[in-house]
Amino acid sequence: MSTEPFPVPPAGAEKKLLAGLLGIFLGWTAAHKFLLGYTKEGIIQLVLSLVTCGLFGVVGLIEGILYLSKSDQEFVATYITGRKGWF
Repeated sequence: MSTEPFPVPPAGAEKKLLAGLLGIFLGWTAAHKFLLGYTKEGIIQLVLSLVTCGLFGVVGLIEGILYLSKSDQEFVATYITGRKGWF
């Protein structure tokens, strides 16, 4: 049994909520990619969003929803530790 009253979230889990909200509301700017340290993917998404007049921003919306639907452990394992840049 743990001596702590509440389980401690894994390191990196604190970025999940902000990354998810940035993906949903500002996905076309790729702000969520830059927050997670995916600079190359962020530049690609930003350029494609500008070229398609924001239509590529739907990728950010989808990613934001995916971020928020994962548990803290899944989020950290996939996007922080595993460095999965897309979806």
